Amino acid sequence: MQEVVQKYYGETLSGTHDLKTNACCTDARLPEYIKPMLSRVHEEVLSRYYGCGLVLPEQLEGLTVLDLGCGAGRDVYLLSQLVGEKGKVIGVDMTEEQLAVARKHEKFHRQAFGYRRNNVRFLYGYIEQLDELDLADSSIDIIVSNCVINLAMDKAAVLREAYRVLKPGGELYFSDVYSDRRIPRALVNDPVLYGECLSGALYWNDFVPLARGQGFIDPRLVTDRSISIDDSQLRNKIGNIRFYSATYRLFKLPELELACEDHGQAVVYRGTIPHHPHAFLLDKHHLIETGRQFPVCGNTWRMLHDTRFAAHFDFYGNFDRHYGIFPGCGMGIPFDDETQSIAKGGCC
Repeated sequence: MQEVVQKYYGETLSGTHDLKTNACCTDARLPEYIKPMLSRVHEEVLSRYYGCGLVLPEQLEGLTVLDLGCGAGRDVYLLSQLVGEKGKVIGVDMTEEQLAVARKHEKFHRQAFGYRRNNVRFLYGYIEQLDELDLADSSIDIIVSNCVINLAMDKAAVLREAYRVLKPGGELYFSDVYSDRRIPRALVNDPVLYGECLSGALYWNDFVPLARGQGFIDPRLVTDRSISIDDSQLRNKIGNIRFYSATYRLFKLPELELACEDHGQAVVYRGTIPHHPHAFLLDKHHLIETGRQFPVCGNTWRMLHDTRFAAHFDFYGNFDRHYGIFPGCGMGIPFDDETQSIAKGGCC
């Protein structure tokens, strides 16, 4: 199947227009501040884009970012502008044809961005085998990936290697395709369905335990949307299976707990993260408005306090006391308590 994927993205697809689903995001979904950056990316690079989400996390200035399955480099060149000339972006891909396009335009982008030195590097290799690319333990600040992990034969190995190379407090921020049920083996072996990022998709309820098994204890869903399939033959093959594009953020924080535990903590966002003056979206359930005290569970507190976001928040409370699980987090005590007639607030 690895060879099938390489051929599909190296030869079968000549551009974004060849895709048979609407998984690939349009420019209309991009934040306004990203659009001028995108306009500086070479047209040939843009035409070979096969992503399904926006993998441009916040607060990247000066950081080292790794793009797993970078393809022709669209996201690499966008990230290159966000990390700045002092930052660094490394792209890894197993398709030589795609990498050739990315490398061909390195000088063009350096000049377009006004950089004196090149801050990007493209490596040929497999995202399951980062150790063979001399990527050292705890050497990467942020890892991104855009609709690629579903194509990996060994998804656990991808997450395990990502955890290894991330610095403590670092983050895997990635978009991918998920299904509403497990994919039948016959469909998994279909080369077109696999190349279209459908039959290699994880069942959504298998993803969280898989991530936890590799060290990412509390995956956070950021955004999601359903995927429509335009090709009638593909629709007939997949039947009633539904697919979604979803973006998750996974932090390398081994101290995280398995549930949203309430320690009486709160944060206040200062509004100082670039391009996010009014609110900060940590995940789908945590839109933190500027200047407003926001109650958080212990895990959310650590995701902000023990990461690159710390300087942008004021923190209240510690871990000295425990008040149980936050109501609404799906893991509360299952027993009815007639003494508790007043509903409590929650973080989720």
